[in-house]
Formats: sequence, C-alpha cells, structure tokens
Amino acid sequence: MTSKNDEESPASTLPRRQLGRFLREEREKNGLTIDAAARLVDLSKSALQRLESGRNQRIRKQDIRALCEMYEVDAVDTAQAVELAEQAKAKSWYHAFGGLFSDEFNMYIGLEASARRLIVYHEQVPGLLQTRDYARALISAFYVNSSFDDIERRVELRMKRQIIVTRKSDPLILEVLLHESALHRLIGNRKIMSVQLRHLAEISKLPNVTIRVSPYAAGMTWGILHGQFVILGFDGDAPTRSAEPPIVFLEGGPSSDVYLEKAAEVRRYDDLAAAIRATALGENETRDLLRRAAKEYEREH
Repeated sequence: MTSKNDEESPASTLPRRQLGRFLREEREKNGLTIDAAARLVDLSKSALQRLESGRNQRIRKQDIRALCEMYEVDAVDTAQAVELAEQAKAKSWYHAFGGLFSDEFNMYIGLEASARRLIVYHEQVPGLLQTRDYARALISAFYVNSSFDDIERRVELRMKRQIIVTRKSDPLILEVLLHESALHRLIGNRKIMSVQLRHLAEISKLPNVTIRVSPYAAGMTWGILHGQFVILGFDGDAPTRSAEPPIVFLEGGPSSDVYLEKAAEVRRYDDLAAAIRATALGENETRDLLRRAAKEYEREH
C-alpha cells in the first residue's frame, strides 16, 4: 500500500542527471552548440539546457530518441537513454541499475567523473588508485570468460579514469579509508602487491589524496560488517548553480549496484565514515604500514 509520504516524495534526480550528462557529452562530440542542437530537434534552448543539467522533470521519450538520432547514437545506447528517461519518473529513493549500462554508458563512471569529492571505504584497493597489473588481475578474475582484448579494454578504461585524481587542474578530492585486509589479500602475485602498496604510499602524498588504513585492531565499526561504500559529493557546474545533492554508491558485485539519494541515508553513511575515520591510522602511520607490507612481499620465501 502506498503511503502519503511516498506519494509526496519527489522523483529521483539520479536518472535525470545521468541522462543529462550523456546528452551533453554526445552533443559536444558532434561539435554542436545548445542553440544548434535545440533547433535541429525543434526544442527550445532552455528545454535542452534543462535536459542536459538534469533539471527537466518532464522528459519526453520522443525528444530523447530525436536527440540520439541526430547525434548518431547506436541502438543499444539509445535504448538505454530512453530507459533512463523512463526511470526519471520513479519516486523511489534508490536505484538498482546493475547491467543496464555498457562500460561507455556506465552510471557510476559518469557520476565519479562529475564528482568533486569522494569518500571511499574499501577492502581492496579502489579502482582510482590501482596499478595496471593489480587492475588486470582483478578484472581477469571477474570476467573469466572474456577475451584478452576485452580484458585489456577494461583495464585501459580503469586507467583512464584515474586522470581525475592526478590532473593538475581541479583534481578530485579523494579520501580512502582502506581496511587492513586489503594489504594482506593476495591479488595476482607478490610482486604485483608490492608495487601496488608502494604506489599507494607515494600517491597518498598528493595534496588532494588522503589514505588511512582501518586496522584489524579497530574491531567492527558499529558492531556490524557494513561492506564497502562510496560517498560522492558534487559542486555546481556554474558559479550561479547550486551543488547537486550527494549520493552513496554501494557496489553490487555479482548483483545490482545501488545508489542512495535520500538525505537521511546519505547522512547515515557520513556518520559511518566518521566512525571509521576516528579509529583509522594517521596518514604517516598508514604510509609506514604500506611500505612495511610491501617489503614483506619483496622478501623471498
């Protein structure tokens, strides 16, 4: 039975935001201004601006199809864009989209690239900080039936994503709370682990990157096994535009990924991150631990 609160809850902004990013990227690939694109599909400039900014709450599927046709988007991604338009009507406060998007049209990658700040809790090295060999070992283990070329394409995509952390202009502000188990869980081989841990120690020196290990000695935060999560924070993309609301991403692994938008849920994960942070090692202690663990992998046995 639908409650009154459910009926009054606003439609989710997440599908609209992802659809807007996709449409803007496709327009820019085609070298079109908003004015030109709007004229070609018989839309007003303001309507297309609202679509691209994720602020248009009344999205017509025929407009999405017309834009995709003009931008020469293939049939698969056009269908996914239309599905996003349909999802934009939903009044749910979370979305499980697993498998809906191709790598090029991935919900999380689009959000990550648009974020200003990330707080990550993980029990393996997160993708933005993985070395190529570490990434390849993980991807190969998950996509066991994929071809060599497909694996390499996925590895390359992961490496390209990392530019948002290392770029000189306006890099992502990244805080990683890494469980100590990530240092001891063998991924690939001992050399891969050694190189990966030394890479973490070095990249943590960047002013926009904070890495702190949550040690075994800290026990279980809140007395539960809460699993990995990412809190994505956004700024406005123009001086006069307010920031997009934050989102929590819960990676589904073999099942669906989940995105939480409800303010109370996001605050809950902010509180959880603060509790983990309170018992984590300091940055210098973390660097020392990473180097010691790397040295252990380098010893011959």
